[in-house]
Amino acid sequence: MLDTRQPVTARPAARAPGRAGRQRRQQLLGWAFLAPLVAYLLLCYGYPLVTNVDLSLRSYTVRTFVHGGAPLVWFDNYASVFTDPTFRTALLDTLVFTAASLLFQYGIGLATAVFFARNFRLGPTLRALFLVPWLLPLIVSGSTCAWLLNSESGVVNAVLGWFGAGRIDWLTSPSWALVSVTIANIWIGVPFNLVVLHSGLQNIPAEVYEAASLDGAGAWQRFRHVTFPLLRPVSAITLLLGLVYTLKVFDVIWIMTRGGPDGASTTLATWSYQLGFGSLLPRFGPSAAVGNVLILLALVAGLLYIRAQRRQEAA
Repeated sequence: MLDTRQPVTARPAARAPGRAGRQRRQQLLGWAFLAPLVAYLLLCYGYPLVTNVDLSLRSYTVRTFVHGGAPLVWFDNYASVFTDPTFRTALLDTLVFTAASLLFQYGIGLATAVFFARNFRLGPTLRALFLVPWLLPLIVSGSTCAWLLNSESGVVNAVLGWFGAGRIDWLTSPSWALVSVTIANIWIGVPFNLVVLHSGLQNIPAEVYEAASLDGAGAWQRFRHVTFPLLRPVSAITLLLGLVYTLKVFDVIWIMTRGGPDGASTTLATWSYQLGFGSLLPRFGPSAAVGNVLILLALVAGLLYIRAQRRQEAA
């Protein structure tokens, strides 16, 4: 009897996806994870920035701000800002306020970070207490500093009186107003520097210090030749973030002095607010122009940081 059954042939195995297909799926997956971030940046940063630039190029009134139709004046708002006598004062106050804040915040933060790098029993508790000014809302911190520096009933003047010093009008004297808000901002910003720099110190290997000690290096030499150079990348990002934050400080200054007296503590941030919302006839265009000047200063600082980082990596 003949066998009429056909021979069974093995089916070809399913072809594995090619390398190009896998790369395409990985790219699509990467874009899917990146899309929410891009949407957030465009919505919360890109759109306000473009709107602010458009605002600075038009002559807005209250009516045109609500209903639209503001005429395009190009750079007239910038010209009015740059020729205003307040601009020079606000720019100088901003530079002094920012430079002094960064210098003392970083110096005090580095000193306290080195101090807390030593392991002792109350170290974590004291370090947590140092974070209190940073964790408080700025309106609370500003109000506290205004109470401490009050000319009549402030604690600072009371303590100075115990040592025979005269009363200082911290908030109402043109000579002391900028100093007062700078001291308050330093007090608020030191904890941030402490936290970041302390984290950087924890990443420095203990073997480096041991080798330096064996070579006869003292405490100051170890700090100068080991700690400070190895902490330079962390220091750079700390100063950059502090610069961007300090340039836009508004709450503390406004709560304590409102930019006064006679503009003695007016910065670009407070002046921008005064132009846009500080009177019955707001000047939205010049206010936006001052805000863009602040953005430009922060952008220049960021570019300088990137350039310095590239030089350091190349070296």
